[in-house]
Parts: sequence; structure tokens; C-alpha cells
Amino acid sequence: MELAMRLILIGPPGSGKGTQAKLLSMRLGLDHIGTGDILREAVRMNTPLGQLAKPHIMAGRLVPDDLVNELVAERFRRPDRPERFVMDGYPRTLAQAASFDQVLRQQFLNLTGVVVMIVADEEIVRRLTGRWSCPRCKATYHMVSKPPRVTGICDECGHELVQRSDDQEDTVRERLRVYHRSTEGLIPHYRAQGLLREVPAEGDIEKIYSRIVQSLESR
Repeated sequence: MELAMRLILIGPPGSGKGTQAKLLSMRLGLDHIGTGDILREAVRMNTPLGQLAKPHIMAGRLVPDDLVNELVAERFRRPDRPERFVMDGYPRTLAQAASFDQVLRQQFLNLTGVVVMIVADEEIVRRLTGRWSCPRCKATYHMVSKPPRVTGICDECGHELVQRSDDQEDTVRERLRVYHRSTEGLIPHYRAQGLLREVPAEGDIEKIYSRIVQSLESR
């Protein structure tokens, strides 16, 4: 596998891109870079950009594109910039991709590949709406793949299970609409650069990982 591996993972919510990013990071020795981590670090360090981002985070709002772009740029301009990395959750839009292209050019870093994890919308709905958790002991369940012994009751402590509002069907479908709308320009942008790798992301985690690695090796 190429030494200077630099990747972007794109996929809808519930596609498993976070899981795959962690595996790629561990097995290929890559820095796992998520915008959430960058935002939290900037807020914790109380940087000028962190101070601007904090009100959005505290209010549960999306941080504006230009601020996210500047935070990512700041991370790559530092002396300890990542040389080998997998981006998880960034860029999400064409505007973010254009900004990131510019940052990488300035740092003389070339991308190895952009992996799009392909999962049918109905499978995403099945995955996310099936998730329930225990508010007391934090145990998690899935009504299809890991159901509790008694419907609606936690196996561990007997408390009633709850479903996050993010995992209710109307919310999941809206999140999917937002994903498709934001990536409409992103995918052809990277395809035109010869970087795009479309990988089926349904089934076993290890098989999905193997598909990603094979897609990168066969470029």
C-alpha cells in the first residue's frame, strides 16, 4: 500500500464511514481527522477560531462553511500537520472541497483517493431507525441485528429503552435528503480529478474494509 496514503471518506449518515476511517487509521498508520475533533480541540484550546465556533456548537447549530474551512486549513498549516490521513466528515459540500483542494496545494499534498460508501437509502433508514439505547446504563440495541430479550426493555438494568430524535424515520429521511443535496456537486468534482472510488458499503465490516483497500490498490 502506498506510503503517502491520503484519503477522504464520503457517505450518508449510518453508512459506517466512522468505523472504516478508524480501521484505515489503525491498520495503515493514518491520522483520523474528523471535523468534530478539530472543532472540539479549537474550543478546548480557546483559539480565536474556537471562540467563533463555540456559540454554534453550544446551540447545536451547524458551524458555517467558511469557519469549518478555516479550522481545517489551520490544522494543515501547523508544524505537526498530518502527512498521511483519512478525512472523516469533511469535505461535505463542493465549496468545502474547493477550499480543501487549495489547502492541500499550498501544503504540496496530493490526495490518493476519495472513497464514496454506497448504501441504499432504505438500508440507511433500517439501520438508523432500529437503534435504541438505555438512558440509565447506556447499553445500545438494534431491533433487527441486536434486539433486547424483552421488547423495549434493557437487558442489563431493566430500564425502558429510548430512541434518539436523530434516529426517528422522518429525521433520518431528512438527513438523507440533505446528504444527497450536498454531495451532488462533490462526487463529480472528485470523479473529474480521477480520485473517486465507489465502494458498496453493505454487509460485513471486514468485507467493506477489503473493498475499500482493493479500490485504492486498483487505481
